[in-house]
Parts: sequence; C-alpha cells; structure tokens
Amino acid sequence: MESRRAFFATVAAVLLAEINLCENARADDAGQKSNDNAKPRKILFLGNSITRHPPVASLEWPFDHGMAASAPEKDYAHLLVARFAAANDGHAPEAMIENIANFERRFEQIDVAKEYKKFADFRPDLVILAIGENVRPLSSEADQAKFKKSVIGLLSFLKQASHPRILVRSSFWPNKEHDAALREACSAVGGTYVDLGNIGNEPANRAENEQKAPYIKHPGVGGHPGDKGMAAIADAIWKAVQH
Repeated sequence: MESRRAFFATVAAVLLAEINLCENARADDAGQKSNDNAKPRKILFLGNSITRHPPVASLEWPFDHGMAASAPEKDYAHLLVARFAAANDGHAPEAMIENIANFERRFEQIDVAKEYKKFADFRPDLVILAIGENVRPLSSEADQAKFKKSVIGLLSFLKQASHPRILVRSSFWPNKEHDAALREACSAVGGTYVDLGNIGNEPANRAENEQKAPYIKHPGVGGHPGDKGMAAIADAIWKAVQH
C-alpha cells in the first residue's frame, strides 16, 4: 500500500511539474510576443493625405508628409517610427509611407496586384492601414459590401507576401458606414482594429486651431489633424501595437 501511495505521489509530482513548465512557457511566449510587437523590422504605412501628402501650390501646402503636421517628425507615422526605435534600443524600423487615396476613390476598379506590387515586394512585417476619409458615401449595404470586399482584397494581397501583422484604424472624421466596413474587413483577415473614437471631432486636434501652425492657410488643410491630433492618432495605434 505504501509503495502504491509513493508511486501515485511521484506521478502527481511529475504532472504538476509539467503543468508548471507549460504555464511558464506560455507566459514566456506571451512576453516574447508582446516584445516582438514593438520591434518590427519593416513597417508599411498606407493611407491618404493624413499619412502623406506631397506639395500642392493650390492648397498652399509646401511639404511632403502627413497633412497638416508642422514637420515630418510630427506626423503620426514618423511619431510611431520613433516609438518603435525607442522600444528597440534606438534601432528604427525601415518604413515605407505611402498615399493610396487612389484606392479610396477607385476601390472597385483598382488592380492591387498590379498597382501595389511594390508594397508586397517591400515584405513588411507590420502594415498600418489608415484610409476611409476619401471614400464616397456608402449609402447602401451593397456599397458597404463592395468597399469591405475591396479592403479585404488589399489586405489579403499584402498578407500573402510576408504574413505581416495588420492594424486598421478608423477614420479621423468618424463615419459609421466607412468604419463598419473597415472593422469587418480587418476582422476577416485577422487584423487588429484601432478605433480612434472622437479624436477628429475634438476641435483642438485640428490644425486650424493650433497657434503654432501659421502655414495653414487653406481650410481643407486646416481641417486635418495638427500636431496634437497626429499625436493622438499615434497614441491610439501604439496602444493597439502592445496587444
């Protein structure tokens, strides 16, 4: 009897040790994953004028970065690159920052494999999609479904090349129909959706209300996020990156 008790006690001890090892391994994996999330090697930013806009004389916009930040390092994309660098001992990830407003305006006609091949060739391990503001009104469920399908097609194309992590943010100027389609498309490809909430509805987040933005002369430019708005966008995305 004593020998049987000893035997079962030994088995129980072994099983408990194995359980503890598994739990520790899972904890280590979770910690490693969290750390890796903040250390991408290549980041692909795809957006519209908020992400990057070249100089346009008619808008009195002389820069080539996120409209309407006061300097390149103040737009949300560059703020995020700086945060990733700080999280990786000063080693900044390689970043491709592109304007795809043409996708927003022609999402049903655009051939992503042909027009966006360079994005796949870049082989990012993190994709941040920031679109929606230039999409036409999606007044019917059919229109919403078409936009959703096109976004899924774009994100699926990018996933095939390098299997990146994908983050999709909602519109700076909230739009129920656009944001719902973006959220569903993001979920369909296993991405992380970043809800900006009412950031764009807060007057202080618009460049036209920043005293340090004397270069803002056109109202269309002024309605874009200023330095404070860009920082708020970067904060929201950064929080999502940590999970």
